[in-house]
Amino acid sequence: MAKYTAGKCRQCRREGVKLFLKAEKCFTSKCPIESRPFPPGQHGQRRTRLSDYAIQLREKQKTRRIYGVLEKQFHLYFEQADQAKGSTGENLLRQLEARLDNVVYRMGFGGSRSEARQLIRHNGVLVNGARVNIPSYQVKAADVITVAPGSKEQLRIKTALDAGEVRGFPEWIDVDSKKMEGVVRNLPDRSDLPADINESLIVELYSK
Repeated sequence: MAKYTAGKCRQCRREGVKLFLKAEKCFTSKCPIESRPFPPGQHGQRRTRLSDYAIQLREKQKTRRIYGVLEKQFHLYFEQADQAKGSTGENLLRQLEARLDNVVYRMGFGGSRSEARQLIRHNGVLVNGARVNIPSYQVKAADVITVAPGSKEQLRIKTALDAGEVRGFPEWIDVDSKKMEGVVRNLPDRSDLPADINESLIVELYSK
């Protein structure tokens, strides 16, 4: 299975923003981007003026890394979003947000999307009562997501849930922390989607 091999913190530094890839560490002063807010490498601190293409590329790379999606799959998501009705950019973000690993993360069952993916692959998540071990599974409105009984005692899930309650959950999902269960009220509108992603730049990149 293909996967990222670069250090997670290096990915954040390359994009110049926190991508929240390392759970609670990202919310502390130990996050490397706090002390080194420039790209990694020998020439990371050089100031360079980015072309329009480079800006579009960086936005696409940032979005891919946030959701942990590889290039081929990301391009497939874009093609599906382009063929669907409505705004291509919003359709793309909605598909990414509807991935099971992202929903599990949003519900606080994982401290990061990578933790959520691991939980799913280890049969730790039920969708409408059935085990689903595919992180890219697309959830639908009214789906019930539950931590499997055998995984409910894991300390990292309890820690992630406590942190999620403090930060709050998105309005498009309902979470019962005691039951370790959540319901997808509806798929997110643009106002519910990440404000720090400029999806129009991604559309412009792929439209060239």
